[in-house]
Amino acid sequence: MSIPSNIAVFWDAFSADVGHDCSDRFFEAFHFDDNEATADELAGLVLAGVKRATAGLLWSFESARGSPPKPGALSVVTYWDGRPACVIETLEVKVLPFEQVTAEFAAVEGEGDGSLEYWRRVHWAYFGRECARLGREPSMTMPVACERFNVVFRANA
Repeated sequence: MSIPSNIAVFWDAFSADVGHDCSDRFFEAFHFDDNEATADELAGLVLAGVKRATAGLLWSFESARGSPPKPGALSVVTYWDGRPACVIETLEVKVLPFEQVTAEFAAVEGEGDGSLEYWRRVHWAYFGRECARLGREPSMTMPVACERFNVVFRANA
């Protein structure tokens, strides 16, 4: 996939920092969630090292890109307005039914109070909105891509 024009300068700075072009590992540029306040808050949690994982509805990946990222993939986390915040490297992706996402994963995802209860509440709401957009019905067995990542480059680093 080609590097979107709105992050090209940032990607070039990342490439210069690592000493080579990593465009062959580029997966996507994205913001978290579907609203500005949360998208920007979650980008901040990534930069602070609190959020080291994310969860996406597998059906959304299939609709947009075919599959979730693979280990070694590089993505640019942006703020809502498209400004790049950082580059993350995918370490691991496990697809699990919603009901099997663990408390340990919820804690690593680092949102809210870090509890599984909080994770289930906010992700059920978000995935419900995603399902509506995709014409699917949310369920406790809907497939969730649980991704762990590391930040490998920060804006203004």
